[in-house]
Amino acid sequence: MHIEQLVTMANDIANFFRSASDPGAGPRNVADHLRRFWDPRMRKQIIAYCNAGGQGLSDLARAGVVLLGKAPTASAGGGQMSSG
Repeated sequence: MHIEQLVTMANDIANFFRSASDPGAGPRNVADHLRRFWDPRMRKQIIAYCNAGGQGLSDLARAGVVLLGKAPTASAGGGQMSSG
């Protein structure tokens, strides 16, 4: 998938979660949505793009992708995190 499409999709997701009742929940909601619904290849691509500067990503989308990149299963398969 072209990175421009991923950026647009990530920004659309961020816009959806922008109105969350808890302002601090926005980045977590974006990261959770990307983890649950995006293909691992898409997650890997958007994380790499964000790490390289992430031009075009909104602040909220960028914050969500950063959180996603810190997750143990960010670019690997499954969307479930281990509780340790």
